[in-house]
Amino acid sequence: MPEVKAYWQNYIDATWTDGGAGRIVVNDPSTGERLAEQALANAGDVNRAVVAARTCHETGVLSTMRPAERGRMVRAMGDYLLANVDIIAEGLCREAGKPLWEAQLELEGAARYFEYYGNQAETLEGRSIPFGKGYYGFTTYEPYGVSAQVIPWNCPLEMAARSLAPALATGNACVVKTPELAPLSSAHIAEAAEHAGLPRGAVNILCGLGREAGEALVGHRGVNQIVFAGSVPTGMSIASAAARNVVPCVLELGGKSAAIVLPDADLDELVSSVRWGIFFNAGQGCSAMSRLIVHDDVHDEVVQRVADMAGSISVGPGVDRPHFGANMGAMISAAQRDRAEAMCREAERQGARAVVGGRKLNQPGYFLEPTIFDGVTPNMNIARDEVFGPVLSVLKFREDEEAVHIANGTNYGLVGGLFSADVARAMKIAARLRVRQVFVNEWFANSVEMSFDGYGKSGYGRGKGRESLWNYVQAKNIAIALQC
Repeated sequence: MPEVKAYWQNYIDATWTDGGAGRIVVNDPSTGERLAEQALANAGDVNRAVVAARTCHETGVLSTMRPAERGRMVRAMGDYLLANVDIIAEGLCREAGKPLWEAQLELEGAARYFEYYGNQAETLEGRSIPFGKGYYGFTTYEPYGVSAQVIPWNCPLEMAARSLAPALATGNACVVKTPELAPLSSAHIAEAAEHAGLPRGAVNILCGLGREAGEALVGHRGVNQIVFAGSVPTGMSIASAAARNVVPCVLELGGKSAAIVLPDADLDELVSSVRWGIFFNAGQGCSAMSRLIVHDDVHDEVVQRVADMAGSISVGPGVDRPHFGANMGAMISAAQRDRAEAMCREAERQGARAVVGGRKLNQPGYFLEPTIFDGVTPNMNIARDEVFGPVLSVLKFREDEEAVHIANGTNYGLVGGLFSADVARAMKIAARLRVRQVFVNEWFANSVEMSFDGYGKSGYGRGKGRESLWNYVQAKNIAIALQC
């Protein structure tokens, strides 16, 4: 695999530039060693980026462009990513600790967002409103202007594309703050914007610390709309900053998602879903299947089968795992890995049993064993708090009412799942789950076309699907008194 270049710059106002706060070291999670250095933005850099985006918006070079032309540019960004899949995926694998095949899937997912929203650019249509003789009323949709987007480290390319693509398709200029732990691959999105011919200032991408660059961005008076994905505490801080400027937000925060397993479930399909649901990306996903609520009749068999599967997963450097299969990479940092391991120790102290895993690997890099806990009860911290790692908690139930109560017993409400051959029974339970998206008989049975958001502390605002477009536009009503 080729070497990752030693130093990466920010992209502000169509210019590659150093950072006012110096540089930050990016480590390879698979080895714990230095991978590269990234330019680190300060508040002054953020201001330049916002000014560039505002200038782009106010000149109308993007917002007044024919939607079809704007859509072609957005699609071209995805084409660029796919044309350079090998180079980009290899870099993402190294900076995020993912198996190479997972990095390739993420890149393909990012490209799909640009394709989908590029195709949606010319579909936003207003409506006429009849309100009496002598008048003509209608609505139009306009971009907010400057969209500030704070991207998480778990899927940096795909999450950036998920917010950037609809924002650009609807005519907004964007300032993207990349995650400090995995900032490098986002530079390829700036290259994609250049390749697509987007106007100067339409896309600005910078890396900075949350306490300086992040705060400067979300609190900037030149920002008209904010998108954030990450932790609940940070989301609350961003929402407060946005409220001070009366700026709308889209927040995707945490999750403690549960799958309910009924006695007639197809256990082969269940085991496959558990593998994807909690061990893909080393469990570092807001919609990971972190709880398995299993009917007493099949509990023992389910625990044994998922434990056997978890124990068979090969864990190690992503560069050595290029092919799809039962393998897993590193967690993003030593701090994240150690936090997850500490939660495992706490679970054991509270009475849960580690059927498999629960320890960090005795080797370089930030690895945690695929972990299955049994004997978990709803009051345990491991059943309530987001681990954000490859840790599955198994709980037991007897009656459907009890399963629903357990599933709804956290502060979150992002996704949920059901496994059963009885569709009617599954639908009755699905209707009672306090989540925005329910997977039946396959975890992650969704697509770009389906909207995604949460209940409770999982956030608000629509991500994905056509509904996401409404995050980036505001309606204007125009009424004409006809001179007859």
